[in-house]
Amino acid sequence: QVPVVESGGGLVQPGGSLRLSCDASGAGLYVNNMGWYRQGPGKQRELVASIISGSINYSAAVKGRFTIARDDGQNTVHLQMSSLKPEDTGLYLCHARRGARDWWGQGTQVTVSS
Repeated sequence: QVPVVESGGGLVQPGGSLRLSCDASGAGLYVNNMGWYRQGPGKQRELVASIISGSINYSAAVKGRFTIARDDGQNTVHLQMSSLKPEDTGLYLCHARRGARDWWGQGTQVTVSS
């Protein structure tokens, strides 16, 4: 079983919305930390949003537009993205960590373009 699988990416117009989902059930036991990163064309990977032991954090670039939420007691996390901008385009990757172990998904592509 693949440890981490993302879904929900696609092509959307500026101002639109998308909902990404990450299933990390393949990681086995409950993971304390889950988050979303993204890598835009020609850019370094950056943190978008995370839930670390229940504490939620957002990057300045997405705060107020994106919402991260986790299903209670599950290794699944969602990212609701609204008011999307062309600069939000990129490969969105889910990251899960439990102690010294961590897992990355293959990513789901988000393209914001008219």
